[in-house]
Amino acid sequence: MKGIRNVAIIAHVDHGKTSLVNELLKSGGVFRDNQVVEDRVMDSNDLEKERGITILSKNTAVLYNDIKINVVDTPGHADFGGEVERVLKMVDGVILVVDAFEGPMPQTRFVLQKALELNHKVIVVVNKIDKAEARPKEVIDEVLELFLELNASDEQLESPFIFASCRQGIASTDPDTLGTDMKPLFETIVNYIPSPNIDKNAPFQMLVSSSEHNDYLGKLSIGKVERGVIKANDSVDVCNYYGESKAKSFKVVNIFAFEGLKRVPIEEAVAGDIVCLAGSPDVTIGDTVCAKGACEPIPFVKISEPSVQMTFSVNNSPFAGKEGKFCTSRHLRDRLMKEAVKDLSLKVYDTESADSFTVLGRGEMHISILIENMRRDGYEFQVSMPQVLYKEIDGVKCEPIDRFVADVPEDSVGSVMSELGTRKGELVSMSTHGTRSRLEFLIPSRGLFGYKSQFLTDTKGEGIMSAVFEKYDVFKGNIDRRNFGALIAYENGEACQYGLYNSQERGRMLIGTGTPVYGGMVVGINPKGVDIVVNVCKKKQLTNMRSAASDDALRLEPHKIMTLEECLEFLDDDELLEVTPKSLRLRKIVLDHVARGRMDFRKKNNIE
Repeated sequence: MKGIRNVAIIAHVDHGKTSLVNELLKSGGVFRDNQVVEDRVMDSNDLEKERGITILSKNTAVLYNDIKINVVDTPGHADFGGEVERVLKMVDGVILVVDAFEGPMPQTRFVLQKALELNHKVIVVVNKIDKAEARPKEVIDEVLELFLELNASDEQLESPFIFASCRQGIASTDPDTLGTDMKPLFETIVNYIPSPNIDKNAPFQMLVSSSEHNDYLGKLSIGKVERGVIKANDSVDVCNYYGESKAKSFKVVNIFAFEGLKRVPIEEAVAGDIVCLAGSPDVTIGDTVCAKGACEPIPFVKISEPSVQMTFSVNNSPFAGKEGKFCTSRHLRDRLMKEAVKDLSLKVYDTESADSFTVLGRGEMHISILIENMRRDGYEFQVSMPQVLYKEIDGVKCEPIDRFVADVPEDSVGSVMSELGTRKGELVSMSTHGTRSRLEFLIPSRGLFGYKSQFLTDTKGEGIMSAVFEKYDVFKGNIDRRNFGALIAYENGEACQYGLYNSQERGRMLIGTGTPVYGGMVVGINPKGVDIVVNVCKKKQLTNMRSAASDDALRLEPHKIMTLEECLEFLDDDELLEVTPKSLRLRKIVLDHVARGRMDFRKKNNIE
């Protein structure tokens, strides 16, 4: 092997990072010529395949002219920005992928800023140039403007541009010419990205930037060897720059290197390569593994703080324990704490109650992915409404502000601007590309809670929206959480056709015939904005009386099936979401109707 190159692929969501990794793997000879290769082969997680997004950073490697290129595929959603931040310490350069039509988007700015702060070399890949509406030359100017805004150095402003169609597996250095293969990109990586500084004679040192679990080997610590050599069965010390590590010395049982999609056991690893070490269950992300007696911790990038919090608690509904495998507070706490070790942008805290835990994350999607993974693992629990984290800066109450970008048809601009205005959004810029307009707002993070479904309605499903945290600013005032109320089940039982037929006059139902319900459970949406108790279990009384109309079939309107994200958007401050492996149930915190009515009366009349 002639050398090593370590690169991360960063971009906004849906700009083509994982597709680019696919083509690099194909061109690097990882797959046989006749092998059937699925799209987004790096998205191995079930949730990633279902949603078509990257959630976790992943490592792979390809060979080009005897040079090993270690590639890290990163997520594009802002909620998983912590995954991007921690892996940038592993690499010496980045490939920034930008859509040839959309241009730089909020997450493009975020990930590029992190790369520039670490002084990484940048290769810009303008992707999807085969699109009919592609505008590569304008996108070049927009990218360079972004470089200037982020105070890039003169050398970074001279970053090379590659024009590609990752779907077709072609790349070129000329925006007017379609290439024939990925060779121009490989050549640029080899010639422009520097090889890591290799000092084999210094004591071994490696910063742990990622970790995985293997059923046979236990915890695997992944990172770039900064210096020295490590061999299997060597004893090493563990330290942390901030003095936070609890790990002790351990013996390296196995060393693995990346080759394509496989991990290959090796006898020794040298400076510059990205490897996995097995042997210690206590090593966490941010720790430094050093040669015995030569502890020198490496500073780890400070992960951006969370901006959203939710309360996870033990399920206490009448249906508790019927569908889940893990239902106790001990199970719930252990699972959340284990997740916080793997995901640095997730924080978990105990509360005054032994049955409740406060979970802090980067956004609604960040926490919803955690909830979905726990559901699939057999956990049963309930969660509260998402809330933003406020800060007091110089004695002033401040809240997180997001930079929100919407790409919408021209005839939807008015309705989108009107809705965002009521949510305290401030228009920053507006531009038009063909028949579509791009609107950029600065808006409180809480103003975007529950907005996605409204946005899709306003744009007839044609709009594209994205947001990324911008800053903390002065509290903008009250924002109405929602403009509709809930239909609440009156009693325990099973929903029947007659009860649902009479209830659907009040609003849109969320359940169908035969659904088990309990008193206080939310079973529908009332568009009039107030909560109404309905009896969906009411059955028709049988009598001897008959008439021509009374026995006609009762026609039920189709009920709305809520996804996990829609349920989280629906929640109000007096509601909870009951999560089980089989069901999602919205419910009131206080199930008893009389007690809830008294609480509402006291609240309206300011009675303590």
